[in-house]
Parts: sequence; C-alpha cells; structure tokens
Amino acid sequence: MALNDDIRLLSQVPLFKELDADQLRLIAFGAERRVVGAGQELFRERSPAEAAFIVTKGRFELYVTDREGNVRSEKEVGPGTLLSELALVTMVERKFTAIAVEDSEALKISRSLFQRLLEEYPQVGRLIESRIRDNISNLAKAAAAMGYRFR
Repeated sequence: MALNDDIRLLSQVPLFKELDADQLRLIAFGAERRVVGAGQELFRERSPAEAAFIVTKGRFELYVTDREGNVRSEKEVGPGTLLSELALVTMVERKFTAIAVEDSEALKISRSLFQRLLEEYPQVGRLIESRIRDNISNLAKAAAAMGYRFR
C-alpha cells in the first residue's frame, strides 16, 4: 500500500478523523506494516500492548478467554478497524487475541510514534484525549447495559 493510501485509511479511522494531512502523514510514514498470514496471530491476549494496530487489508477474528479458561470468538474486524487504541497513551494488556482469518495486513502505530505526534502537534492531544474519553465512556455504558459489574 502506498503512503497516500495509508493516509486515506488513517483519515477514516474515528480517532484520527480530524487530523490534517501533515499529521496523518507523520503517522503513516512512521507506522510499521505487519503482514499476517491466514491463521497467524497479530497479538495475544494479556500480552503487553506497546502499540495499536489498524487493519489495512483482510480480516481478523478477535478471541477472548473467559474466567473458566474457555476461548470464544468475540467478533471479526476488517479494514479501518483500530485495535488497542489505549496502548497509544498508556501501558495496558491486550484484551483479546487477534488471528488473521485470511492473509491480512495491519499498520502498527507505536506509543513512541504517537507521542512524537503529540509533541509536534500539541493541539492533537486535546482532540485525541476527548475521543478516547468518549470511547471509554461508551464502553462503560455498553458494559453496564449488559449487566457487567466493575470491581
């Protein structure tokens, strides 16, 4: 995929939607492309997350392990999906295992690359912080609606 294709894809990801061309170019240029064959892992549940991924091609099945140790498919995602966005701002564990359903690709956006974006364009920090806060709020509301209790 060409740099301009990556910039176009990034501009469609909700977290990056309002960034300008220069800001998107910085991310696209610094991102690392990962090619993942069908049946291979992009990352494993509970591993340290030092980067987020954006699916650029193909599909990934997301699996979670319940308290009894049973693995179940949570959902399938395709191009334009941002995985592990909190890893951009803080050290977290992966909440699921991502396995390629077919030959796939993803852009890896490291926390250090994201920090560089924030250092070079401080106004982006306020925008991203607001987006992440909204996403966390929506997740908490969805979990509450499903009857999940936080400890």
